[in-house]
Amino acid sequence: INSRIELAEAEAALQTRLRQKAMENGVTLVAPETVFFCTDTTLAADVLVEPHVVFGPGVTVEEGAEIRSFSHLEGCAVQADAIIGPYARLRPGTTIGTAARVGNFVEVKNTTLGDGAKANHLTYLGDASIGARSNIGAGTITCNYDGFFKHKTIIGDQVFVGSNAMLVAPVSIGTNAIIAAGS
Repeated sequence: INSRIELAEAEAALQTRLRQKAMENGVTLVAPETVFFCTDTTLAADVLVEPHVVFGPGVTVEEGAEIRSFSHLEGCAVQADAIIGPYARLRPGTTIGTAARVGNFVEVKNTTLGDGAKANHLTYLGDASIGARSNIGAGTITCNYDGFFKHKTIIGDQVFVGSNAMLVAPVSIGTNAIIAAGS
């Protein structure tokens, strides 16, 4: 590679090979030319990837998961039957549980979202552990940084967090708790 043009051509050739390999292994790419992979991206059979998705380094997606349009994943694991996006961002250290849901305009960093848990829209979850079947309302933010240190938010199983809640870490919310909207 001797120029930026040749670099772009090499990248295009690599992306074509990675897309073909994914489809040969049973992945559905709705618009293959719009999906970008890293060489270490691992997608199981029966994963559905919609248009305009970017996979950064260190991504694993298990069988039956759906990655919807305009999502960006990096350094994360998505377990079976989870739904990500559209317009979701999964950052390093994130694990999305089986049949969990991360919706539009949700950013998740260094967080475990338990099996069947949901964060459907307009939410930031950073440095958190969220239990199975919990629901995180729209506009919820885990306030994990105090200006000097990162702190953890722990949410138990089957918790309902109402819309527009600010969870100032370090904080723990017990199983079956209900947090009112605007808290």
